[in-house]
Amino acid sequence: MTTIRLPQGLEEKLNTAAKTQNKPKSEFVREALSRYFAYEEAEKSSWELGEPYFGKYGSGDGNLSVDYKKRLKDKIHAKHLPH
Repeated sequence: MTTIRLPQGLEEKLNTAAKTQNKPKSEFVREALSRYFAYEEAEKSSWELGEPYFGKYGSGDGNLSVDYKKRLKDKIHAKHLPH
C-alpha cells in the first residue's frame, strides 16, 4: 500500500476528475500510473528511432571521416589534371 501527499491544487484536480468519471480516487490514480508506465516503456531512445537510417547510404568505407582531407585534395587535384 502506498500513501502520497499531493499539493492542494493537484488534490483538487484529482477529486474533480475522479468525481467526473465516477471512480474512486485510488482507481483513477492506478489507471493514470498504468498509462504513464506504458508510455514510458513504449518511448524509444534516439538510437532506436534512428537505427534504420544509420549507414543506409554508406559507402562501405570505414575511413571516410579519418582521411577526408586527403580524399578532398585528391579530387581537387584530379579535377585540374588534363584529360
